[in-house]
Amino acid sequence: MSDAVFESVDDVVERLAGAGYLASDAVATTVFLADRLGKPLLVEGPAGVGKTELARAMAAATGSELIRLQCYEGIDESRALYEWNHASQLLRITAAKDEDWDATREHVFSEEFLLSRPLLTAIRNPDPTVLLIDEVDKADVEVEGLLLEVLGDFQVTVPELGTITATRTPLVVLTSNATRELSEALKRRCLFLHLDFPAAELERDIVTLRVPELDRELAASLVRVVGALRQLELRKSPSIAESVDWARTLLALGADTLTEDVVRSTLGVILKYEPDQRKALAELRLDAVTGPIGESAGATA
Repeated sequence: MSDAVFESVDDVVERLAGAGYLASDAVATTVFLADRLGKPLLVEGPAGVGKTELARAMAAATGSELIRLQCYEGIDESRALYEWNHASQLLRITAAKDEDWDATREHVFSEEFLLSRPLLTAIRNPDPTVLLIDEVDKADVEVEGLLLEVLGDFQVTVPELGTITATRTPLVVLTSNATRELSEALKRRCLFLHLDFPAAELERDIVTLRVPELDRELAASLVRVVGALRQLELRKSPSIAESVDWARTLLALGADTLTEDVVRSTLGVILKYEPDQRKALAELRLDAVTGPIGESAGATA
């Protein structure tokens, strides 16, 4: 079990807010349980909802070092766990050609030549650590088997050095965009949290927290437009980070309202594909931005 760092669910909410992350009760409760039970946290949801940012905020809120393993197709054990520095080993063997082989072998398979990758680095770190395994759904199924071994006992066996066990269990966050189904075995070892785009009120609060100089009514209008865009069938819906970027853009331009000209000239901040921009300009009804934030902004059928 990890050394618990959060005292309560309210403590999670307060400390994450201090790190710039506004967490719902459901998110805060799941983070608290992951910490208290010492279990990895699997966070799933569409791209741009704040999965990676949650891990960063957990590290900042707990004063922990963030160690990140970015998954991708083809990642293997040598990139995730460890590998030997073969070039340096070869040089050492060549330089010691007149020495006894047993002595040379013991030297070349020592810490000096071990290249620690994120998983091993996190396990060996004696200080508080948040291990982020980002976009695990992009990795091959074989990597899940490696994760089962590492996350099950928080230890790694290096044949030449022996078994390395964590002296301080890290907080582990795995993220997934759900591009493929993860194995049941991996899910069983984790607490599960599904993140979606936040409600309009919460996203407005996020935007005003990150860009406090922005007028609150303009922030509300911005969030309504972003919400309307997410209702369209786009190649890539705007992320929360792009909402914040748009807020900073409006502030830099000195805009006090979201006019059609302002939206048209700044749409590239939140929509990064030209077909998405064309669809937005054709279907978004900007007049629907007016009104209370609880209402939905409209798009033509």
